[in-house]
Amino acid sequence: MSDPAKVRRHAERVRELVASVVRSQIKDPRLGMITITDARITADLRDATVFYTVLGDAAAQSGTAAALESAKGMLRSTVGKALGLRHSPTLTFVLDDVQDQVKHIDDLLAQARTADAEVQRLAARAAYAGEAQPYRLDSDDEAHDEDEDEDEAPPRGGDQR
Repeated sequence: MSDPAKVRRHAERVRELVASVVRSQIKDPRLGMITITDARITADLRDATVFYTVLGDAAAQSGTAAALESAKGMLRSTVGKALGLRHSPTLTFVLDDVQDQVKHIDDLLAQARTADAEVQRLAARAAYAGEAQPYRLDSDDEAHDEDEDEDEAPPRGGDQR
């Protein structure tokens, strides 16, 4: 097993290399507006997963995926030479759906805000189900204790002759 710091450095280097090669050397017309967001590499440095986002619709995403698949060999050889490893890592490209996740989370937050506003509106009109103050206050406790002291009989001792 490799050192985790070394694995992180290699993963970052893979991300930088792939982004650089995609920007400068791949001239495929199917390649859309792509951003390499992350790269992860296994501990044995044999497999690398590269995450990317594409600006555009589903057609742009599928075209970019096809362009990356066709350029995978060139990208792998470039990464292998630059990293100087015994084995070039196998590259796997995964569409990073961060934008969809962000939109979903924003929708959930908007729903939560609406529900909170509704609860606040209902709470403003609400009335207590019982008394306004259901608990005894200190002044009530003192009056209650005095009443109990008067009602109690004197304690009986052991022997009364």
